[in-house]
Amino acid sequence: VHFPDTERAEWLNKTVKQMWPFICQFVEKLFRETIEPAVRGANNHLSTFSFTKIDIGHQPLRINGVKVYTENVDKRQIILDLQISFVGNCEIDLEIKRYFCRAGVKSIQIHGTMRVILEPLIGDMPLIGALSLFFLRKPVSILSLILFSNSGLSDTIILDIISNYLVLPNRITVPLVSEVQIAQLRFPIPKGVLRIHFIEAQDLEAKDTYLKGIVKGKSDPYGIIRVGNQIFQSKVIKENLNPKWNEVYEALVYEHPGQELEIELFDEDPDKDDFLGSLMIDLIEVEKERLLDEWFTLDEVSKGKLHLKLEWLTLMPTAENLDKVLTSIKADKDQANDGLSSALLILYLDSARNLPSGKKINSNPNPLVLLSVGHKAQESKIRYKTNEPVWEENFTFFVHNPKRQDLEVEVKDEQHQCSLGNFKLPLSQLLESEDLTMHQRFHLSNSGPNSTINMKIALRVLCLEKQARSPDHQHSAQVKRPSLSKDARKSSFKPQVPVSTPPDSNKPVPPSPVTDSDKKADTAEKSQPPNASPQWPTDLSRSSSSLQASNFSYSPSHLSVKEPTPSIASDISLPIATQELRHRLRQLENGTTLGQSPLGQIQLTIRHTMSHLFSKCSSLFFTSLRNLIAFSEEGSDPYVRMYLLPDKRRSGRRKTHVSKKTLNPVFDQIFDFSVSLPEVQRRTLDVAVKNSGGFLSKDKGLLGKLLIPLASEELAKGWTQWYDLTEDGTRPHGAS
Repeated sequence: VHFPDTERAEWLNKTVKQMWPFICQFVEKLFRETIEPAVRGANNHLSTFSFTKIDIGHQPLRINGVKVYTENVDKRQIILDLQISFVGNCEIDLEIKRYFCRAGVKSIQIHGTMRVILEPLIGDMPLIGALSLFFLRKPVSILSLILFSNSGLSDTIILDIISNYLVLPNRITVPLVSEVQIAQLRFPIPKGVLRIHFIEAQDLEAKDTYLKGIVKGKSDPYGIIRVGNQIFQSKVIKENLNPKWNEVYEALVYEHPGQELEIELFDEDPDKDDFLGSLMIDLIEVEKERLLDEWFTLDEVSKGKLHLKLEWLTLMPTAENLDKVLTSIKADKDQANDGLSSALLILYLDSARNLPSGKKINSNPNPLVLLSVGHKAQESKIRYKTNEPVWEENFTFFVHNPKRQDLEVEVKDEQHQCSLGNFKLPLSQLLESEDLTMHQRFHLSNSGPNSTINMKIALRVLCLEKQARSPDHQHSAQVKRPSLSKDARKSSFKPQVPVSTPPDSNKPVPPSPVTDSDKKADTAEKSQPPNASPQWPTDLSRSSSSLQASNFSYSPSHLSVKEPTPSIASDISLPIATQELRHRLRQLENGTTLGQSPLGQIQLTIRHTMSHLFSKCSSLFFTSLRNLIAFSEEGSDPYVRMYLLPDKRRSGRRKTHVSKKTLNPVFDQIFDFSVSLPEVQRRTLDVAVKNSGGFLSKDKGLLGKLLIPLASEELAKGWTQWYDLTEDGTRPHGAS
């Protein structure tokens, strides 16, 4: 295959071969000083992970082609894409002392495109200020892992953590001159934000069959959307060849030359999901057009097409268009902290000084920083045994309305689970700052007299700049044909699917907010009969999407179960589930007047206690319910799911058992959240009552929701109260 813009560079391979022993020394240092701490911090079970031997082997990495970008690049930088292949017989031994687990890697294969950026170009030797290396997307990797003991250590986890550490937005930066601003090079401001309206598909292939293939069925389609290292998964639409998702995701774009929007559709099955088609769109085309609303033909399948609406949002350092943006996303009237984003908050966490000792006098804490905006929270890495920690980490938050949202920062001692200080910054202060940026030391409250934290915080307004077009202008986005085989791409892209479905597999995921352009599709969806209502799995507890786009995002293959990403329409209210509940209530009403609590009530006993045994603070909740609505003639199979917002990670979820065929279940279960009293008073309890249904049952869905802010002085004493369940949980009322 000939790529006209990619050149061979055999001289570079000869140079790499000569340098290989020294490259191996650098790689060993990278594994021990960078990747090993990253693996330890990724999971509590990996806290004793270490490499005991690292030998990369004598076979050097090979560069198959080099592409130099000459268009759409800054004149002060040089961008190269290196197509690399590494097939090495290496010896890498690792162990997890905590579980007496040892393993060894006997061979590694890596194939991918590595981007090299030389910037800034300067008028003095060595002419280049710094060198940055990273992968645009996770490379195709094959790793032969030998387990020396019976353990659950997964080569997928190790591979993904290692590869993701070098995948955008993470990068290796090597300064060549001292004057270069390394923090800016490591964590550049994104080039833009891509808003993806994942609307609908038509005429998909039917993959489900019955009676050993004699009877042809339909498909249960869902989508995987990928921009660089940010991965989103849509909800599953059951038994539908023309599914309507109406979901919205927002992704950061750091390097648009050579970066694509990648989408794959699958049919969900109990064992192995079937492929329904793929699509790749060049982001340069989206940036040029600013707005694309088109049907795209799916690749690698005989039929099927996908409807997408793509918006390229420019990051503006002024607030002059903020009111217009807030109006366009309807954030000027609502009071929610979630929804379409009007701005992006970029935060560089540098260091802290003079932190207090924590619980033990004259002992240094293990500080970490918890950052939150609305219901979204991120944590820094832990710095051990120091009251002068240096983090040098970057964080990004999508902001719904900066005029009334705050950035909350808390420094915590990981060892003793106590607060070392905190402060709150109204984002409205950034709107009054020059270039919407603040770079200073912030004084910590509830801390030492001279305790400060050094941060650079920038706000960028997200604007959709419309291009001036002639009346006869027509354009179709450039669709790239996949350069990898379907099997090769799925091996590194498609989530792993377990054989069994988890008990909480009926949690709906919010769709996108309905805009004017989406009303037609939404109307069509509402006209579907009730038995066409989709059932879909639980929401993804990341960032992740990031966003959900955090510094370190896992691919879905990390998850023990396949879960969709919450649409950014809302983190806590579920519009589709709300519509289904309202439809069910109308059926129940049928000309009669429903009571004051039509969805029933839930009783909670909420209090905060101190666990002296583990020196941890805990919040306990007890639940029982009454007068729930019936999902069938036999009643309902209710259970309760809880989150302590903004933490929506899977580890932060609490769930009762399922109570069969009852409208008045009593659970008598204790839910323990390990958080301090000051912290829990800044949280919101998110409670959802759901109907489980049986295997393959369509009687799954939401029975009611409840949101309780825990900012109460009575939390230490506790209280017991009945609360009315509502469709979206935003209007909880105490009944007694």
